[in-house]
Amino acid sequence: MENVQSTPALSGIEKLISNGVNHLEVQHKYILPLHERPNMSQVSCFEIIPVVDLKGLDGPDRSTVIQQIRCACEQDGFFQIVNHGVPETVMKNMIDVAKEFFEMPVEDRACYYSEDPKQRTRVSTSFNVNKDEVFNWRDYLKHPCQPLEEVISSWPEKPAAYREIAGKYAAELNALCLKLLAAISEALGFDSDYLNKLFGKNTQFMVINYYPRCPNPDLTLGVAGHSDPGGLTVLMQGDVSGLQVLKEDGKWVAVEPIPNAFVVNLGDQLQVVSNGRFRSVLHRAVTNSSTERISIPTFYPPSKDSFISPSPSIIDDQHPVLYRRYKYEEFFKVFWNQTLQINKTVLDHFKIEYPEKDH
Repeated sequence: MENVQSTPALSGIEKLISNGVNHLEVQHKYILPLHERPNMSQVSCFEIIPVVDLKGLDGPDRSTVIQQIRCACEQDGFFQIVNHGVPETVMKNMIDVAKEFFEMPVEDRACYYSEDPKQRTRVSTSFNVNKDEVFNWRDYLKHPCQPLEEVISSWPEKPAAYREIAGKYAAELNALCLKLLAAISEALGFDSDYLNKLFGKNTQFMVINYYPRCPNPDLTLGVAGHSDPGGLTVLMQGDVSGLQVLKEDGKWVAVEPIPNAFVVNLGDQLQVVSNGRFRSVLHRAVTNSSTERISIPTFYPPSKDSFISPSPSIIDDQHPVLYRRYKYEEFFKVFWNQTLQINKTVLDHFKIEYPEKDH
């Protein structure tokens, strides 16, 4: 039995970019074709995504904050939030224990290595190593967060404080996600519990992305351009820049970190439910040569059994339905079987094609 168990661990050690060898040079499997490279000289550092202060969300200024969220969802699909209620110490402790996890001996991490997306808790590399033609410059730890008391036993036992610290963080992020879902529901003109009911059973999960220092950041990407398949993503990106968002004019914009802020972005399901009114946009992560980077996105998707479609209340003659009805499980399968490409493709599978009208 010992030999059987050791095989995937050894395989994982060899594949992880943070194994002490792989990241010392940009190997061929990480080098992108010329037209897919980050081209950092063309990235804007002067445009910004909206910043929404949530302080007034639970008071008389709620309608003003909802309007700000509505504008951000319609125009950008991304916004940063401050005064969100998550204690600074909880955020700092989570970043610190995440760094500690990836600083452990690689053998202690590789025992969690898996390429099976159905594995509840796993360490892996790139995006989908079974599909990627060019690898992404990242390793990651992924695990479920809800129901917390049922899933926490599957989390890493090392570092010793991981479960306690990540458990507190996951609980805080669950409350924040529910608060944001209620606000976004109202921004769409629905009751505050609309999206939470639509999404069904809470399947919140967390990913810790680890991007080692890269000898030549111009050749590769931490994560290639993609839109998130789920409902809502809340990202803690620490103090190292790396996240970039694609604007409608085709320019990439760097999302510079704001101390103690979260970055919020809408997933594909909110674009469908809003019938295209709210935007799920392409984003990517770049690398750098000076320091490693940790980012921690929390994902709040619908349950696999939830049926998703544009809300009937926002469909009319001027706004015909754009997407067919489907079960979220079907959507996620299409997402996971893709390779990350420059152009978004998953939503296209669910679009309704109308014949062109004669003029």
